[in-house]
Amino acid sequence: MKRKIITTSDGSKTIQIEDWNEQYHSIHGAIQEANHVFLKHGLLFYSELISESKNEFHTELVEVSILEIGFGTGLNAFLTLIEAEKLKLNINYIGIEAYPVQLDEIKQLNYVELISKPHEAIFEKLHDITWETAHNITSNFQLEKQQKFFKDINAKNEFNIIYFDAFGARVQPDLWTEDIFKIMFSALKDNGVLVTYSAKGSVRRAMQAVGFVVERLPGPPGKREMLRGTKHSTT
Repeated sequence: MKRKIITTSDGSKTIQIEDWNEQYHSIHGAIQEANHVFLKHGLLFYSELISESKNEFHTELVEVSILEIGFGTGLNAFLTLIEAEKLKLNINYIGIEAYPVQLDEIKQLNYVELISKPHEAIFEKLHDITWETAHNITSNFQLEKQQKFFKDINAKNEFNIIYFDAFGARVQPDLWTEDIFKIMFSALKDNGVLVTYSAKGSVRRAMQAVGFVVERLPGPPGKREMLRGTKHSTT
């Protein structure tokens, strides 16, 4: 399928699949969407839960495991790495992608320029490392990229946070079913959270059907709402 690089409303670029009229990120702002959905309502939300549980802001590195469904351009991982440095988190990050983005496409993106020029070598490393092997990107960020279909994930109680960033249900409805969310629910630890840009009623009902407690939250620019699901402790 034909692909091209486009510029979104906040000036950041993304990849568009023309046959689907679908993008890797929101046309209303790639970086804005990632920060709002996955950082604010995912990583920062979970970090605050950690702090509240300790009744203080943690002063030592805290272990957090993240599963990204749709590694794509690496934007979510890049933003997470930078934020983890500020939050004193030690991140174990697994990025799942069935069809990896080509390096020539990555080189056309402007995330380093808009987010953090000093992290340029780090962004390149996210994409240069080999797949199917865990790599230490920084002293507190470990990344393993896995090339597989989402239905083939078999993790059990391994992750604190899931970034569910698959292509939309309009073009790939099979990625937003109860069967897929059952796999996600199983992969999360107790009190783990799943965040997604989607707010479709069918997605919310599928998440609820497998056990998630689902919240509707204000969406990023261009979207009224988004969803966050929590796997509450069974103890």
